[in-house]
Amino acid sequence: MEYTGGIAMYDLVSIGPAGLPGEVVAISGDVVTVQAYEYTGGLAPGQTALPQGRALSVRLGPELLGGIFDGLLRPLSGAGDWLLPGAQRAAAEERTWSFSPLVAQDEQVAEGQTLGEIRGAGPVPVKVLVPPGCPGAVQEIAVAGDHPRDAVVAVVDGTEVTVGARWPVRQPRPVRERVDSHEALNTGQRVIDLLFPVARGSTVAVPGGFGTGKTVLLQQIAKWCDADVIVYVGCGERGNEMADVITELSELEDPRTGGRLADRTVTIANTSNMPMMAREASVHTGVTVAEYFRDMGLDVVVIADSTSRWAEALREFASRTGALPAEEGYPAGLASAIAAFYERAAAVTTLGGERGSVTVIGAVSPPGGDMTEPVTAHTERFVRCLWTLDRDLAYARHYPAISWAGSFSRDVPALAAGHRAAGDPAWSRRRDRVGAVLAEADRLADLVDLIGIAALPARERMSVLAGRLVREGVLQQSALSERDAYCGPEKTAVLADAVLAVTDRCHELVDSGIPAASVEEADFGPILRAREDTGPHDTAGVAARRDAMLTGLGAVQP
Repeated sequence: MEYTGGIAMYDLVSIGPAGLPGEVVAISGDVVTVQAYEYTGGLAPGQTALPQGRALSVRLGPELLGGIFDGLLRPLSGAGDWLLPGAQRAAAEERTWSFSPLVAQDEQVAEGQTLGEIRGAGPVPVKVLVPPGCPGAVQEIAVAGDHPRDAVVAVVDGTEVTVGARWPVRQPRPVRERVDSHEALNTGQRVIDLLFPVARGSTVAVPGGFGTGKTVLLQQIAKWCDADVIVYVGCGERGNEMADVITELSELEDPRTGGRLADRTVTIANTSNMPMMAREASVHTGVTVAEYFRDMGLDVVVIADSTSRWAEALREFASRTGALPAEEGYPAGLASAIAAFYERAAAVTTLGGERGSVTVIGAVSPPGGDMTEPVTAHTERFVRCLWTLDRDLAYARHYPAISWAGSFSRDVPALAAGHRAAGDPAWSRRRDRVGAVLAEADRLADLVDLIGIAALPARERMSVLAGRLVREGVLQQSALSERDAYCGPEKTAVLADAVLAVTDRCHELVDSGIPAASVEEADFGPILRAREDTGPHDTAGVAARRDAMLTGLGAVQP
């Protein structure tokens, strides 16, 4: 495209008669290079390319909740089986929204302050806020009633405020300050909440090869975590998996409201057969949507599946522009791009003075399970938590297949202080004990394979038994079970304490002279079935099974 002035880097450009969206990626002399975000077949020399005068932006508004969109946040509802270039327009479905003003005319308002609320958008209250950098007097405020998305509902110091708002996807929305979070994001998955917890506003990477249960784990977190809004970004994954996610979310009951979980979920689908470069923009789009709801004082979780496919789009773009490749063909700026993406996660004080957070969980799909490849290696440097999926655990049908030896959580010290303040001072000790049991059992596993369990001393045989009880009685969790798919934090704590009490009793028995073989032959069914036989919050049921198990061990004879 010939440069005629009035255009800048990263400006949005409308290309050809179909108005294909593109972004300025280079300006050299009088030549402008534009990266198109749709298939460009059929474009011919001489066709128009119109600068739009703004950066690549998306329209944010109440219609996002419960919606399904492409990588540029264009609605997919009503689309055909195949998305033709230019067929998807940025305009949302025309409808009106019930606006209730919360300020009066001539009132002084600060940036980020709530001007009014939108009713009927879903189970999450959607607010109309004073735009960043626009404090002042309310010159006009709309009356309560129904208004279209583009209707002006307020004028603040000469700035018109509409129901929806447009924002550049690559520019973080401003906040008053970033704050430290001492509150855990409860996922309902015991291995995570007990061993590798994540704080609200933190970052997580989930690396795992094919067949390790990565997608199912992310779906479980989307279904059960205690965030206010879920933003699920299907970034380059297979279309059938994305369809399964959408179908399950539409059918799943929201435990908070009793309605549909999909009603407080924003789904961004840019699957493997959709435009490659729109995939690169999709993760930024997802975080921008999350920041929009965060600024209303909500806790939001962004799930990107997967960032490896996003990195492949970066590699494709670097190849097209002729950039010198780095390791495995990825661009030299890969690490910076990954860091910039995860850096947008935070717990914050919003411009309006409320507390909100964006937690980012990114799946990584290393080719062949190679954890040393560039995307995985760079991601581990920048995230606070790592949930590594182990192929051996997956093949042994142990799900979630999160490796307790290869995972970590840097949020543990802050969350331990939060648990102490919340009245659970034993949380850190419980976590350390479970980790120690698993580490000791892993240490003895090679010896057992080499010389057999019978050759080990009695106490070490009990350590091996303790590891099995912890793995099968606490860490395993069935995503298909009505009772065990989700586990409340109280039940997780009681279940871990129950298994530890049983293992302590086993050690006491062998110390008193009871043969290890006699203890190993005891029926551990009550404690192993406690996770499945009790409800998600049934701590009393777990305690009853613990007492029954301890009573049964008391009857063990030499």
